Amino acid sequence: MKIRHILITLFIVTCCPNFTGYARADIKNAMVKIYTVYNSHNYREPWQMWGQQSYQGSGCIIRGNRILTNAHVVSDQTYIQVRRAGDARKYTAALEMVAHECDLAVLTVKDTAFFSGVTPLRIGRLPQVKDKVAVYGFPEGGDRLSITEGVVSRVEHSSYTHSGAYLLACQIDAAINSGNSGGPVIQENRVVGVAFQEMAGENVENIGYMVPAPVIKRFLRDMEDGRYDGTPDLCVSLQKMENPALRRMHGMSDAHSGVMVNRIYPDSPVQGILRRGDIILSVEGKNVANDGTIEFREGERTFLGYAIQSKFIGDEAHLGILRDGRLMKVTVPLTRPIDFGRLVPHDRYDVPPTYYIVGGFVFEPLTVNYLKDFGSQSDWFLYAPTELLNLYYNGEPEEDRRQVIVLVKVLADEVNIGYHELVDKVVCEVNGVRISRIEDLVRAFEENRGRYHVIRDSKGFELVLDRRKAVESTKRILQKYRIPADRSQDLGRSHTVSEKVGEGRPGTAE
Repeated sequence: MKIRHILITLFIVTCCPNFTGYARADIKNAMVKIYTVYNSHNYREPWQMWGQQSYQGSGCIIRGNRILTNAHVVSDQTYIQVRRAGDARKYTAALEMVAHECDLAVLTVKDTAFFSGVTPLRIGRLPQVKDKVAVYGFPEGGDRLSITEGVVSRVEHSSYTHSGAYLLACQIDAAINSGNSGGPVIQENRVVGVAFQEMAGENVENIGYMVPAPVIKRFLRDMEDGRYDGTPDLCVSLQKMENPALRRMHGMSDAHSGVMVNRIYPDSPVQGILRRGDIILSVEGKNVANDGTIEFREGERTFLGYAIQSKFIGDEAHLGILRDGRLMKVTVPLTRPIDFGRLVPHDRYDVPPTYYIVGGFVFEPLTVNYLKDFGSQSDWFLYAPTELLNLYYNGEPEEDRRQVIVLVKVLADEVNIGYHELVDKVVCEVNGVRISRIEDLVRAFEENRGRYHVIRDSKGFELVLDRRKAVESTKRILQKYRIPADRSQDLGRSHTVSEKVGEGRPGTAE
């Protein structure tokens, strides 16, 4: 059974002379406990689910009769209930919008009685380092509202565990308890963050993180038109320019600082605008240091991407660059979201896996969801195949390779004798066709009119199936393994166990 990814946070009670331990009535009334029933997809057998499980988190009521919480509290949800602090009644809630990359979500409750007498909380500003904040929520160990304090110790970019995205975050010197994910972080009676993850380890104590106010505000504004478009990205690989010889070689004077473009990913918005070897000197008028940071407020620096991430899909970004010794200004349309430039995507939620079955061979695009099924949330990377891990961590998309297609397993049948033990093979070619996406693989099988299907993996290993027998075996294999269809719905019309399979299908006649 797959264990749900637990990202939880709350902050221990600290001895502070100004902390009474009691919530203001208007803030307390806006606190919400969230009860989620969820069902995650099984990426090892992608036509199945893992089965119903439950999870509890926290949230708060904001303007518009909405509840703000973490995306990971409600991901893969099938049913949600909410209860206000101090109330015994639970209400059915619905997911209005979710942004997995910034780990935020908004819920609604149809019954307006849930919001009776509530003063919605307002979103505040980005706190300063050393600012004291109070965290509200419902951690395990009790059912009543918990209020604790912490101090903002760091404001900088960090990897969001739920999505893998590299976004602005606030670190707080506080411990973390299960059940407080999604709880608001309050300063001056306003929400300045949403508690969402912890740093764990033998030498780590009292390090928690919150999604900060600017990220929250951006999410709420993005969803105003009824959809969430995502956080924009340049979709390039950048190199720091801290080495003096490297800077001199690329024509940078002592007055210049910046980062070098060393890779432009396929379909990046900068294609035709930036070139490999360009030095990005400024973003939105903010000078870029040789370590890839910009000053986002006086005396504080963070990753240069913050200037891009503060914008929206459809906006433009203005860059100052150095190209072949010449200073230039360019404008880039922001059309792609974070993660677009990855060969192997980070975690996927709320959508079923993509898969295709032929002759008992099960093919699937590689995702980190698949890799995480090799172990628990804390040790999967110790057991996942090395080749697949390397592609996840280091693989980059090419014009002729947008996905990594994996032969997940072989469903044993007489048509595939000799291949029953094959697993985790990276597929490079099918019937002489180079495979860039899984759609290429499907076409290569279904448009083949030869006698055999020939599959080659990344190591040159060759697998051969009798094409006619592979087609004829489809219904038998689907029935034997109780699989509803030979492909996921996103790949179009499929064979099912109830239909006749065989001649007449495009690409099956010799």
